[in-house]
Amino acid sequence: MKTSTAVLPPFLVLDGLLNGWLLEDIGRGDRTTASLFASGSQTAKAQWIAKESGVIAGLPIAARVFQLLNPQVQFIPLIEEGSWCESLPEMPSERRPVIATIEGPLDALLTGERVALNLAMGLSGIATLTHKYVAQIADLPTQLVDTRKTTPGLRLLEKYATQVGGAVNHRMGLDDGVMIKDNHIAAAGGIGNAITQIRDRIPYPLTIEVETETLAQVREALEHQADIIMLDNMPLEMMRQAVQIIRENNNRIKIEASGNITLETIRAVAETGVDYISSSAPITRSPWLDLSMRISR
Repeated sequence: MKTSTAVLPPFLVLDGLLNGWLLEDIGRGDRTTASLFASGSQTAKAQWIAKESGVIAGLPIAARVFQLLNPQVQFIPLIEEGSWCESLPEMPSERRPVIATIEGPLDALLTGERVALNLAMGLSGIATLTHKYVAQIADLPTQLVDTRKTTPGLRLLEKYATQVGGAVNHRMGLDDGVMIKDNHIAAAGGIGNAITQIRDRIPYPLTIEVETETLAQVREALEHQADIIMLDNMPLEMMRQAVQIIRENNNRIKIEASGNITLETIRAVAETGVDYISSSAPITRSPWLDLSMRISR
């Protein structure tokens, strides 16, 4: 697997989130750790262990969690972000791969453990499932994109994890682009009316994407010069016809397919010739990847 080219949001943006999550866990103080060890009184080393195979994501974020608690903590990744890590069930615990080492004040390591691990396990799970989807279409020009079906408060990181797994980010929020969906179309009185009203009111250079469910809607979107046409929940044969109609009319229009995309169906959808396949599954259906921290004095 190639090294990830995902771009991590700047800590100027992330630190507020990380501090909030630390406060949620620590509350008025880590009663256990504070009762055992005075702040900064002891140093320790720890290892992060991968207990399952998968794509590792979130190590820079985990490092930041510990550094916010104490800047003396040194978090050293032993595997590149976005790399596949092999950890088999039959492996004895002492032979499981070490993905990072940590050294610093013992109280910071103990207090930050849960938040750092939770983030890395969740993001690694998303990256792992994304990688499996991408692998199904790796030899085709179609790209996998994510959606706005994300956990409130975690969108920046969850979309980062899909990038780590090999997907492309769709719009981050409602202000990133125009997507005219079924309810917009119904409320506006049709695709043509919606595009006409929106085009006069949006700033340059926002693009206009239209969700279509029938060939008649595809032709209407073409007539009104949509920039991107989404084929939503179409049967494969109808999707192939839609792609042909769009290509014959305007080869510069990008085509996106969406709706009930699974590991079993994604390749057949890609083979219809669409440019993008959007799916929420890599985020909404991904299990966490099991990681643990083993500390030593």
